[in-house]
Amino acid sequence: MKILVTGTAGFIGYHVAKRLIARGDEVVGFDVVNAYYDPQLKERRLTLLDEAARGSNAKGAFRFVRTNLADKVAVDRTFAEHAFDRVIHLAAQAGVRHSLEQPHDYVESNITGFLNIIEACRYASTPHLTYASTSSVYGANTKMPFSEHVGVDHPLQFYAATKRANELMAHAYSHLFRLPTTGLRFFTVYGPWGRPDMALFLFTKNILAGEPIKVFNHGNHTRDFTYVEDIAEGVIRSSDQIAEPNPDWSSDRPDPATSNAPFRVFNIGNNSPVKLNEYIEAVEEAVGKKAIKELLPLQPGDVPDTYADVSELVAAVGYKPATPVREGVRNFVNWYRSYYGA
Repeated sequence: MKILVTGTAGFIGYHVAKRLIARGDEVVGFDVVNAYYDPQLKERRLTLLDEAARGSNAKGAFRFVRTNLADKVAVDRTFAEHAFDRVIHLAAQAGVRHSLEQPHDYVESNITGFLNIIEACRYASTPHLTYASTSSVYGANTKMPFSEHVGVDHPLQFYAATKRANELMAHAYSHLFRLPTTGLRFFTVYGPWGRPDMALFLFTKNILAGEPIKVFNHGNHTRDFTYVEDIAEGVIRSSDQIAEPNPDWSSDRPDPATSNAPFRVFNIGNNSPVKLNEYIEAVEEAVGKKAIKELLPLQPGDVPDTYADVSELVAAVGYKPATPVREGVRNFVNWYRSYYGA
């Protein structure tokens, strides 16, 4: 298939594009490659994708478009040049902390950029749009595990609000234009080629350097840490299977996860929450060195716990993330040491 993957220079986008190329798909990548974090890391990801598509054993192909999703003309031009069998939209302004300080960045990328993509899909009659949401949309919800069938209308940060807006926008387009859409709520993604602003990256860097790590909520909150390769597999399987209307959907008892339109939302999580202190222990074990901990209260906008119910993902696409945290952390630390010569 010919597949547009936005955010290909990013953490998850890189892993998704790599898997698609390996199985023989033609991938068109789309990314602005901004300086939110080290652009050299992003450029290296793009180089590896290009090499994967040009190698002697290459099955798929890769072409890259360097531009901003908020540029409607550029997005429309890309759709005019290609007839996409699938669109996987992973580009976004990420980061909970940054959204407290620079909310306008999230409007440009997560709202305007998403609108440009979904409008282009509408006019191109794209067979299926799959897009990234986040576990952060569960916000003030406390009933565990988090289920897609429960309402999510109390976000605790602006980042989560923009991703929830994407879900609502997708439903409107699925209803009005019968555009099949699948939203994927990612739970605390980690692994090789991760972002430098993420906890695992910061923990590894500081422990190796003998510097203190910031441990919020005294390490007592839990996260459903999900390995990036598991996320990528879930994304691709969800994209392959086109969303359809739920024939049992009722307006008397509306199900937030489905619709009488071709719309659905899935959690993608490890379904096995781990306390932050245990996560840090896994990093210490992989690094071979104890951390110096700076214990701090819970950060503004953070939730105490996350835990994904993935039964709908399993039922729909026959897949469940399963990489143990210690294995995934060890893979990241090995990559970090290799990439940075640490």
